[in-house]
Order: sequence, then structure tokens, then C-alpha cells
Amino acid sequence: MKVCVIGLGYIGLPTAAMMASHGVEVIGVDFNQELVSMLNHGQVTFKEDGLEELYRAAVEGGIQFSCEYPDADMYIVAVPTPYDKLSKKIDPSYVINAVKCVLSACRKGSIVCVESTISPGTIDRFIRPFVEEAGYEIGKDIHLAHTPERIVPGNMIYELEHNSRTVGVDDPAIGEKVKAVYSSFCTGDIVVTDIRTAEMTKVVENTYRDINIAYANELARICRQDGMDVHEIIRIANKHPRVNILSPGPGVGGHCISVDPWFLVGDYPNLANLIKQARQINDGMPEHVLSRISEIMDEHGIADVGRVGLYGLTYKEDVDDVRESPTLQLLESMKRHLARGVKVYDPWVTHDIVENQYHELDAFLGDVDMVVVMVGHSELKNSMEKLAGKIVLDTRYICKDMSVHHL
Repeated sequence: MKVCVIGLGYIGLPTAAMMASHGVEVIGVDFNQELVSMLNHGQVTFKEDGLEELYRAAVEGGIQFSCEYPDADMYIVAVPTPYDKLSKKIDPSYVINAVKCVLSACRKGSIVCVESTISPGTIDRFIRPFVEEAGYEIGKDIHLAHTPERIVPGNMIYELEHNSRTVGVDDPAIGEKVKAVYSSFCTGDIVVTDIRTAEMTKVVENTYRDINIAYANELARICRQDGMDVHEIIRIANKHPRVNILSPGPGVGGHCISVDPWFLVGDYPNLANLIKQARQINDGMPEHVLSRISEIMDEHGIADVGRVGLYGLTYKEDVDDVRESPTLQLLESMKRHLARGVKVYDPWVTHDIVENQYHELDAFLGDVDMVVVMVGHSELKNSMEKLAGKIVLDTRYICKDMSVHHL
């Protein structure tokens, strides 16, 4: 089958490259002309272990990149799905626009797979009516499917190959065709089900993780109030064979765990009570970090916030993804509290995205007295001695053999 992957970002590009490197005829499409030009000139557009090698294999496999939608047998939509921060409901406009462009180019009988994470019922509420209003008969002129992605930055290539997949379709026969394409590279189980179940499954997976993170974060705040060591408590509790408490942290970032649970809150506001509370706990962690910074500054007599440095801008270690980053949330909180001047450094973010951003670790450390570890990048783990003499607030629990402050 000839496959068109729409959206060449964190999900679309690795997916397109993986298929092309495994013998599938692939055209990658994106409206961003600069991005497409970079890909056509041999440059990948973000950092990810193994991505450059995969990209080169895809080029050898004949992958093409374009801003124009081609005639294809199957279209994979991997565009952003933001949500309204007030209503918590999904904004399906990017997906709808992509489907609109597909309809202007596709052949009769084409399959349109939405790989973007969407709230349960999105295809029924938005995509089906749009396709039908455009004059297409679903199941004959166009086949709809939902194939939610299940990969995480920092381990994308491995997870693309090994994670199980879900294929949601109206017609099981179409599901087998979609499954065959993903089976070209995926060695995990590929389950064929209905579309709404596929939509719900992806959101439920990330909501489960969000709730477990919230428990750890709430436990950290409880222990802080009474001067207990939350990490020692978690270490001991996890010796129980049926207990596996996660580590607390400065908040939840990325485009999945920090966003997907809100879809359920927005769609089921009177039912998703635990989910809403977990989201509020995790969204409140940057404010808790800010409170800890203030307490530690007072304890050590630091009057100038300009002598405080935040290590890490990305939402997790060893990636360049800053979407929904707890550090960015913390900086926004500081602005609301009229506190400015804090210094920031991240080895993975090479262009300026915030004020007072440094691009060299030694220069950053030389200009601060207090370091707040927001991300546990390998760079810092491999050079912990450079923190000697600094006041450290370790929100990621990586400075285990040092005398530092914790959440």
C-alpha cells in the first residue's frame, strides 16, 4: 500500500521513517515548508536516539517529503490535538483540516487513520459528520480508523517496534489491512477493535499513569508538612510485593499525560472526579516547587532571585521536548508572583526560549548560588561534582549521595 503520513513532528516523522525503512511506500506531508525542506536536504528536525539512522534507512527505502497531499491508499493523521484550558475539551481543528486535505486528494476506498491522541467520541462527533457533509459515504468512499500512538520521547525507536498497538475500525476487514501495514515494523501485539474503544483505551492508559504520579506527589507534600523523608518511605513501602509507588517530581509535562486526562474531565465533568483531582495535584506541583525555593532561599539568606538557577527546561530527561514542561509552568508562576531574574539552563535546548537562558553548564553554575534540579539529564548525573558548594533543591531525586534539599 502507498501510505501518506500527515504531520512530521514527534510522532509522524518516526512513524513515517519506520514504515519506509521496512519496505512500505511512504510520503510524509507537512504544511511547514521549512521543515519539509530540511528533511529533503538530509536533516532531521529534532533530537532522538536512533532517529538519524532510521531517517537514513528511510531515505534509502524511498521515502518522500512534501507539502502537497498525494493520492494514496492509506493516510495516517499525526497532527497536534490541543485542548481548551477552560472547558478541558479537545480542539479537533488540526485533525479536521488534515482530513479535509485528504478528501481533496484521495482515491475512492482510501483508509484514513487518525493516529493523533483524541478524546473518546471525537471521530463520531467531528470526523464522521465532516466526511459525510463533504459528500463521501463512509465504508465505501472512505474508511475511518483510529491507530493511537504509544511512544515516548527518548525511547521512540524501540517503542515503535516493540510496543503493542490498537487499531480501531468500523469494518474488521479494513482493520486487517491497517494491521498489515503496522505489522511491517511492529513486533508487539496489534489488537483490532472498534473506533471508540481505541479512542478510550489510549486516554485511559495515560490517565492511569497520571493518577499514580499524583499519588506520589501528594505523598511528598504530606511528608514535607511533618518533616518526613518521602523517598525513604517509598523505598520501604515498595518492598511489599504488591506496592510500586512512583517517585514524586516537579510536575507532569509532555503532550500525553499532562493533556489526555483532561479530555475525560471535559467530556465527563460529573463523573471524572478522581481524574480531575489527580490533574489538579500534578498541575499544582510547580507552585509547590516555587514555595520550596522561597523557603530554602530564606533558610540560607539568599535575597536575590537572580542567584537561583533552574537546571532543565524539557519535560523529561535526555530529550529536547519542552511541551507542557514543569519548568515553563514554574517560570510562568514566578511571573504571576512578580519574581523575575532566575537563570535557566538545559543542554538539550539549544535556542533561546526563555529569559536569562544559558547554553553552557559551567557558566550557568558560576552565576548562581542555588540550583534547582528540574530535569535529571545524564549530563548532570555524570558531573555531580560540579554542584559542590551549591545549595541544591533536587526535585528529581538524582543527588542521592549528596546533602541537598528535596520536595
